[in-house]
Amino acid sequence: MPASPSTARAINDRLALRLLQQEGPLTAGQLKQLTGLSRPTVADLVERLTAAGLITVVGEAGEQRRGPNAKVYGIVADRAHLAALDVRTDSVAVAVADLVGRVLAEASVPIGDGAGTGPAVEQAVTLVEQVAKEAGADRLHTVGIGAPGLIDPSSGELRDSTGLPEWHRRLVAALQERLPEARVSVENETNLAALAEQRDGAARDRDTFVLLWLGHAPGAAVVLDGALRRGASGGTGEIGFLPVPGTAALPSATDCEGGFHSLASSSAVVALAAECGIPVTPEEQTSAAGVVRAAVAVVRAAADGAGSPTPGPEAPAPPAPAPTARFLDALADRLAVGVASVVAILDPGCVVLGGEVGQAGGEELASRVQDRIARMTPLRTEVRATTLGGGAVLRGALLTARDRAQEELFTPGEPPPQPSPGW
Repeated sequence: MPASPSTARAINDRLALRLLQQEGPLTAGQLKQLTGLSRPTVADLVERLTAAGLITVVGEAGEQRRGPNAKVYGIVADRAHLAALDVRTDSVAVAVADLVGRVLAEASVPIGDGAGTGPAVEQAVTLVEQVAKEAGADRLHTVGIGAPGLIDPSSGELRDSTGLPEWHRRLVAALQERLPEARVSVENETNLAALAEQRDGAARDRDTFVLLWLGHAPGAAVVLDGALRRGASGGTGEIGFLPVPGTAALPSATDCEGGFHSLASSSAVVALAAECGIPVTPEEQTSAAGVVRAAVAVVRAAADGAGSPTPGPEAPAPPAPAPTARFLDALADRLAVGVASVVAILDPGCVVLGGEVGQAGGEELASRVQDRIARMTPLRTEVRATTLGGGAVLRGALLTARDRAQEELFTPGEPPPQPSPGW
């Protein structure tokens, strides 16, 4: 059945707006070439989108040629402002951007364990308001939040989880109350990091991959055939609970100690560094900044370079490896246990080592893990280092906020879409 004239116009408008988002400002001639539409149809859609306040003239093309210059059209970036939050156990980071995703202001604050639920929520909400003001945003259209924990697939809400601060769950409602005109949604932090790596990072050429997040606590995100997989309860990727060899006990339903968490959390990485002769103080092993200390230890080891080459039959025995090399090898052994389990079940073909620790290890750590996986499984798997590091969560939250805002604003005359979990 052929589309009605109004439906055809809406389809053409959405196509043009998507091209302007992806390619940047374009002339009417370029829109005609990219869409395959006739010149009159392009002229009509440009007039409609301009009248709707969605696009505007942002310059001219052909200043070097004689004759009339072609107008260049771009999306009206300040039509809507977006906020993204990266909510950690002990901190929150905020970025505010325009409709095309250009970051206008950003800031972060630490939130201590003893802050209390109410003060912690107020601290986070106040930071959002301050960053929005600095960005010149009178109101926020969409707010995307990345947080640790499980997202209920039916409600899209952050579920109550043992070990996570109560203020995380209260934050969404508090933001919605303080910003009644904004669309506020929350997604698991590792899932958002995977989106960012797929769109802007190390997995841009992959439709199927697994992101192994290495930060305060390990996590994983699974993308199969271009789609994020959450599982029946939203718990796909809770790799910290994976039972693994090398731990003193088994994890429980309320405690991931004894699981992969015991091998790959930031505190475990710092303790491993100390065992390998990289000095750390007891305070550093247990401090809230453990993820930073872990990343420092890893980047120092990675900077020292790869291990010694394997000697030949008559070559003298190589000297004992330096503490940093021992540490990097031992960490790769640990990570390979978790990666091999993921590979055996999903066969993703690609695993990205993300988070602050994954970024710190870079190619030195990724290549070590890949070598071990090649010996542990016949399933060919490429292991890559993140290109976004700890900033992937905030980037993913901003991308989802931008997508949701554009989905609504780029559909004139249709009601706003109902909130749904995930991207």
